[in-house]
Amino acid sequence: MASPGCRHARKIPPVVARAAVMVRRARHARSFRFARVLRAVAAVLLGAATLACASASAALPTVRVAAPMTPLILSAPETSTPTPSARTPSRKPRSSFGKTQRKRLSRTLDHYLKTRSGSVTVAVTDLAADRAAFAYNTKLRPVTASTVKVDIVIALLLKAQREHRALTATERALAEKAIKYSDNAATTELWHRIGSGSGLAAAGRKLGLRHTRPGPGDYWGSTVTSATDRLRVLAALSTGRGPLSARNRKYLLSLMMNVTPTQAWGVSAAAGRGDRVALKNGWLPREADGGLWTINSIGRVRGGGHDLLIAVMSSRNASMSDGVATVEHVAELVAAAIKGTSAQDG
Repeated sequence: MASPGCRHARKIPPVVARAAVMVRRARHARSFRFARVLRAVAAVLLGAATLACASASAALPTVRVAAPMTPLILSAPETSTPTPSARTPSRKPRSSFGKTQRKRLSRTLDHYLKTRSGSVTVAVTDLAADRAAFAYNTKLRPVTASTVKVDIVIALLLKAQREHRALTATERALAEKAIKYSDNAATTELWHRIGSGSGLAAAGRKLGLRHTRPGPGDYWGSTVTSATDRLRVLAALSTGRGPLSARNRKYLLSLMMNVTPTQAWGVSAAAGRGDRVALKNGWLPREADGGLWTINSIGRVRGGGHDLLIAVMSSRNASMSDGVATVEHVAELVAAAIKGTSAQDG
């Protein structure tokens, strides 16, 4: 490609040929930015060639040289993969568990629970999926039984955080007994250390609990709550949005992941092979209910691309075994629905 200001081909500097190559490459460049670079280099070469022709023949028309272009920073051709600084933040996959699925699950639970003794409330959410949440019979206010031991240890950890210290060896031993073995004497000792009901209520405010009222005196197991509040407790342990430090969240979850095998029933029924489970159960025959059983299970089930927080609370079960069977099957049903799998409702 010859410069329009020079008619003598033999006097055209070799750089013009290079400019022509640059122009051809620019036409086929995949990156717009790289094409601009090629065209800019070609323009510079053509300008140099034009000036050379003008100096070789004064009779030739004067070539008007364009104003210098803004310097370009040369870089490798852009690809379709963004640089780390340009990447958009990763988002949770949006759940397909919508209004229709919630109604269907509610009908399934209605159908199943008609065949069971007692009353049940349940709440579940999947931390790994956006908007995957479900709650059932939310007006029911059962007592916590031993699930409140998680709250009590949280209150202990918050107290230690305020005092800028770790738990003492004695406190750790008591917390381990309370969570892993559901030891009532250890729990009562911790109850006194946190300030009994007032200490539990203060921790509840930090956790954003809405329906939880501490039991009277030393009757911590008679604390009234809701399934959605139990889910808030689990969320405080499983995300960074609560008042607990990361170290303390990890510590308490590790205790819940290592409960004694005889107490590992409950929401663990929702786990698949290889899933990790952290839970705390509660069971209590209540005089106020004529000796009928309160059976509760709260926990976290992780695996298979899901991170479920599940709280199943029940009251007035005919027996402990009957209540455990109900809680476990409800946990299976809600987890299967959230995961998009199937579970028998009979």
